[in-house]
Amino acid sequence: MTIAFLGAGKMASAMIQGLLRSGVCLPGEITAASPEPSHLEALRDSTGIQVTASNTDAARAADTVILCVKPKEVATALAQSAPALDGKLLVSIAAGLRISTLKQSAPASRIIRAMPNTPALVGKSATAYSVAPEVTAQDTALVERIFSGVGEVHAVEEKLIDAVTAVSGSGPAYIFLVIEALTDGGIRCGLPAPLARRLAIQTVAGAGELCLQTGEHPAILREMVTSPGGTTAAALATLEEHGVRAAFIEAVQAAERRSVELSGE
Repeated sequence: MTIAFLGAGKMASAMIQGLLRSGVCLPGEITAASPEPSHLEALRDSTGIQVTASNTDAARAADTVILCVKPKEVATALAQSAPALDGKLLVSIAAGLRISTLKQSAPASRIIRAMPNTPALVGKSATAYSVAPEVTAQDTALVERIFSGVGEVHAVEEKLIDAVTAVSGSGPAYIFLVIEALTDGGIRCGLPAPLARRLAIQTVAGAGELCLQTGEHPAILREMVTSPGGTTAAALATLEEHGVRAAFIEAVQAAERRSVELSGE
């Protein structure tokens, strides 16, 4: 099996390292293409894969092509590689581009649309994907293996990808904002900035891991921390007074609407 990455940025690098780490591919079975020589050199030196400046050459050398460029660069990348895409599996992680849109540029490809998120850089991604009708069970199994190398994977209908984008695609930014706010609050209460930041980061990471490992509903875990009349109860009352819960819900809905707008529908 051979895989080509059109794009050699951080997400492509994370996915390539995941493929190598999980043994899905050997370095010689992966090619990355990019117009940025520095990106290619860094990727080649750190992983031992093949690199090229030509999208066409990369696609021609592979059975599966993974589109890892920015949405505004997709049309160019597909136009350059189109002659080599016929009959191949094309996996796109470009935000806002629907399978029907990709199909216009690659009509003879089997297309899968995926939405990973930036924690892929540390092997903790949450990825959802949807498939075109012509995609085979073998194609789906391959995509599951590719993305499981950088985190967890979920199959969804394409109509849900905008919601996925709003929750997990954009979600890390929401959590980084929470970490910033917790850090600032700790500093105002007298903590040294480095300690406040570290406590905030570990608290968010630990709370997430507790949810995962126990399988408990977040509301139950929240109640476990909240003693009547205690410090947590006072803090939560303040958050509710400021509409934090509603703000997060509205933020997710706003992100979903913007994802729909970007798709052109």
